[in-house]
Amino acid sequence: MDYLSTLNSPVGPLTVASDGDALVGLWLDGQKYFEATLGETEERPDLPVLHEARAWLDRYFEGADPGPIPPVRPRGTAFRQRVWTMLAEIPYGQLTTYGELARRIEEETGARTSARAVGGAVGHNPISIILPCHRVVGSTRSLTGYAGGLQKKIALLKLEGVDVDALKVPTKGTAL
Repeated sequence: MDYLSTLNSPVGPLTVASDGDALVGLWLDGQKYFEATLGETEERPDLPVLHEARAWLDRYFEGADPGPIPPVRPRGTAFRQRVWTMLAEIPYGQLTTYGELARRIEEETGARTSARAVGGAVGHNPISIILPCHRVVGSTRSLTGYAGGLQKKIALLKLEGVDVDALKVPTKGTAL
């Protein structure tokens, strides 16, 4: 059983999901792959881990580094898990690239990894904002895609104090 809570935020409604002990999902309204990793669900906004997530998100949306993330347990392949763990290590207000994440995986495992494969894992991140996939950009500092929508990615980066004017906004393609 998975447990849900819906929250309002400056980027629109958020759905937060837990297995009872850890977060298994956080989706922006209309996000690709919305609730794709959930089983049977029940509304339970009273769970402690959902209260913890709400407090973390409140600090985040106040424009402050919210500190350590609540317990998370995203569901996915071993490769996606590795990428999502790396997302959690990107500091507040800083960016990295898909290529840099691929390079790090290759260094750690010895297995050749493409930026495109990393992009696929980032795009399927089931715990948006808390596992900050919005902090990953293309090698040319292009904002590229965001499953929650490019305007929401820009809003999250601005909230963190990132100079988004220094980033390239795509004019065509799947990023929009």
